[in-house]
Amino acid sequence: MLGKKSIRINGADCGVEALLLGAITSIGGFLFGYDTGQISGMLLFRDFKDRFGQVDTPEGRDFRPIIQSLLVSLMSIGTLFGALSASYTADWWGRRKSLTFGVGIFIIGNVIQITAMNHWVHMMMGRFVAGLGVGNLSVGVPMFQSECSPREIRGAVVASYQLMITFGILIANLVNYAVRQIEDSAASWRIVIGLGIAFSLPLGLGILLVPESPRWLAARSRWDEARISLARLRGMKNDPHHQLVEDDMHEMKGILEKERAVGVGSWAECFVPKPNGVPKQVYRTMLGIALHFLQQWTGVNYFFYYGATIFESAGIEDPIQTQLILGAVNVACTFYGLYVVEKYGRRWPLLIGAIWQAAWLAVFASMGTALDPENNRTSGILMIVSAAMFIASFAATWGPICWVVIGETFPLRTRAKQASLATAGNWLGNFMISFLTPLATDGIGYAYGFVFVATNIAGALLVYFFLYESVSLSLENVDMMYSQPDLKPWTSKKWMPPGYVTRMTRDEDFFHHDRAHHASGVDDLDDRTTAVPSGRPSRAVDDEKKADSVTGLGATESREERVNRAV
Repeated sequence: MLGKKSIRINGADCGVEALLLGAITSIGGFLFGYDTGQISGMLLFRDFKDRFGQVDTPEGRDFRPIIQSLLVSLMSIGTLFGALSASYTADWWGRRKSLTFGVGIFIIGNVIQITAMNHWVHMMMGRFVAGLGVGNLSVGVPMFQSECSPREIRGAVVASYQLMITFGILIANLVNYAVRQIEDSAASWRIVIGLGIAFSLPLGLGILLVPESPRWLAARSRWDEARISLARLRGMKNDPHHQLVEDDMHEMKGILEKERAVGVGSWAECFVPKPNGVPKQVYRTMLGIALHFLQQWTGVNYFFYYGATIFESAGIEDPIQTQLILGAVNVACTFYGLYVVEKYGRRWPLLIGAIWQAAWLAVFASMGTALDPENNRTSGILMIVSAAMFIASFAATWGPICWVVIGETFPLRTRAKQASLATAGNWLGNFMISFLTPLATDGIGYAYGFVFVATNIAGALLVYFFLYESVSLSLENVDMMYSQPDLKPWTSKKWMPPGYVTRMTRDEDFFHHDRAHHASGVDDLDDRTTAVPSGRPSRAVDDEKKADSVTGLGATESREERVNRAV
């Protein structure tokens, strides 16, 4: 039976259900990648172009650049809106039901696409609706994973979301490669889209079998359920009062006591500085948005949305096969990225990755501009090598680590809203790439790559000057780190929270002493600036406020006494 046994991974006690949760939720990333990868090959299918193209050519119909832009990019607009709405569904229904809802919307969008007959607007609207579902999942999955995973493996678990994105792209390329033999038939692109529905079902149904987020439950004063959830995730379902569970509960409870005293975060708080006790709240909002916007503007989807078209114009005999090679490089190097994110942290891999990517994009753009690859085989080969080296770096650094950062940087008070905004920044960048690429390549050709050289350099500067190192810290201690007034991002890796010998090792004497004082009514956590739940206050706290207004207790009773009574 699940939950009976604890498995030791990277020094953390993990339950089978924690591993199952990580595997199931990562399917959300697979759907993201699959939908990204499928359109690149579909744009080359003869039947797809004959049905939805606008321009008659000797070879058949083809797309106008502006229509091709809209067909590809409207999915990204859908994902942007889906990402913004995810903060509401995740808070209203819980993290699990919100993900099931996202899968349902994704399936509806795919059905609309499959039923398209002869008009590109029908196909475009189907991609828009599917994008709503993918956007919902792109916020919900990393947030759910980061709230449920033990801190010792949180980075690798959340990075698995990016790993599954790369798998999705690779599988889409394989399917495109397999069905191109029947590209003259509508079955070619309908099979590609229909398989997306089949791939989504394990997520929509399987997510209901794993525990709900303990932090979401605790934020609603459902403490017994939160304890059981923590115990199941730690592999201690039959021992919910185990010392490890008690430590996790105590740390989370101390945080939530202060959170409830502060109140509920609004959208305005994400952008307007407010003395609410949450450190660098607006700073972290803008950092998350900028990182995820620049993740797309590294140029990765320049290759994955339009790679087949780009390499076909470069004279490559089999552009879909080339795309398949790039997809395989993407998957292989993302496995290495799971190791990198825990071994080397967040800052240095992102910094080095951005510089490496800028260098190879400069080679790609220089060769394509100086020597016409259609008439120069050496130029074409070097461009493919450059693209592969760029993707290798992205897969090991900016791909997975940006999703890790979004899951652990924000305070719980506004986490869902800030994660939605950061992911919306990702999809805004995604939309701009998918919309502008056909127009830019039609105008300036391969010189478009120099734009991505500049954006990668901008990403390196952003990471160095603004991103704090959060490797191996609990979500609560990440929040504490951002509250240190004299700590700079470039020295943040040396910072350790109170009560820890290293970032991986607790001082048990400190925590036992802290629990003893907490049990006797002394709050040793008052000097900690903490996160606040993104959901609504619990009914117990609402009732408490009403009682205070009637009885006048609020004027005479201390905050600690009121909070302890509510919790």
